[in-house]
Amino acid sequence: MLTVMNRIGVKPEFAAQFEESFRNRAGLVDGMPGFIRNEVLRPTKPGDPYIVLTYWQDEASFRAWTESDAFKQGHARSGSLPHDAFTGRPVLELHEVFLSSDR
Repeated sequence: MLTVMNRIGVKPEFAAQFEESFRNRAGLVDGMPGFIRNEVLRPTKPGDPYIVLTYWQDEASFRAWTESDAFKQGHARSGSLPHDAFTGRPVLELHEVFLSSDR
């Protein structure tokens, strides 16, 4: 399994608008082959970034998503916040899950 973590710094005065954009997201990723789930994590410490975390069956599935028309459609709406709403450029990290535990 692969996780894709997108760290996005959002200025506090834009936090509600940023969260609303995810509540109203297109959801196009949900039907992609290999997609498992999506989580949006709100920082508990001021100044820390939001984390958009997706889980994929494998890296090939994630790469297929980034090259799909659905990806282009879903991200076309991501420009709804002004550029100055963010504290910098997002940071994308990919990790392979080698150990996991659930209840």
